[in-house]
Amino acid sequence: MILLFFMMSGVPVGLKTADAIIQSSNVGEEAHVADKSSDAGEEAHVAVISLHDGKEVAADDASDEALKADEDRYRQLREQMVNRQIIARGVENRPTLGAMRSVPRHKFVRSAEQRQAYMDSPLPIGYGQTISQPFIVAYMTQLIDPEPGMKVLEIGTGSGYQAAVLAEITDQVFTIEIVEELGDWGEQNLRNAGYDKVQVKRADGYHGWAEHAPFDAIVVTAAADHIPPPLVEQLRDGGRMVIPVGSPFRTQNLMLVEKRGEDIRTRNLMPVRFVPFTREEE
Repeated sequence: MILLFFMMSGVPVGLKTADAIIQSSNVGEEAHVADKSSDAGEEAHVAVISLHDGKEVAADDASDEALKADEDRYRQLREQMVNRQIIARGVENRPTLGAMRSVPRHKFVRSAEQRQAYMDSPLPIGYGQTISQPFIVAYMTQLIDPEPGMKVLEIGTGSGYQAAVLAEITDQVFTIEIVEELGDWGEQNLRNAGYDKVQVKRADGYHGWAEHAPFDAIVVTAAADHIPPPLVEQLRDGGRMVIPVGSPFRTQNLMLVEKRGEDIRTRNLMPVRFVPFTREEE
């Protein structure tokens, strides 16, 4: 069971605050793409030579130790994130929890936000988008009941974080981003973090990715005013899609779509707020 309401500054609101669940989407607003040279664990080090027990020691050795300490700290932060933000709110799917523990979220945010990477909130990634709140990422992942062997489509690559979580569990992940610069950055984040098999496309996600259909599941990270028929068509029989549906900048409904032959079943799950699903101009 998912607990929908929490206390924030003495006021009960859905999922912390409305702003805390604004999601990444295909939105083309001017913003800043991360400074890739300052990703955690990839900072430039000056090669200094020091003496230790009468022997010369390169500063790179100290850098390696510092990097290991950083990774240990991030691992602890991920464990706290999973226990306090995700399990505590009712997410129980083991593959999802394992993926949330494994994916280095700090490698999918801008350098200025790395210290906040594991906080219980979304973070800006530029172009009017965010990396989603950890709970929302986990909840949406759990909804598709992910398992090895699945082929999954994501609409709205953003920083690449949701795609990385899906790639930790499933065999094939395809993701579409309409903002070309974010598509480039998200793909680079995925490659840098070792998710080389995720396929990234810069396009209007409304039309899906027909040449790779059918998909076992589709995850949409932007609010549409209706469920796109091409995405329903690209679900395999028995497939699931999770998508926020509703008016832009208002409370929307997170919906689960299930396909059973010609029968399409939809279910409202919880109120959410996502930024709009942006389309190419026709």
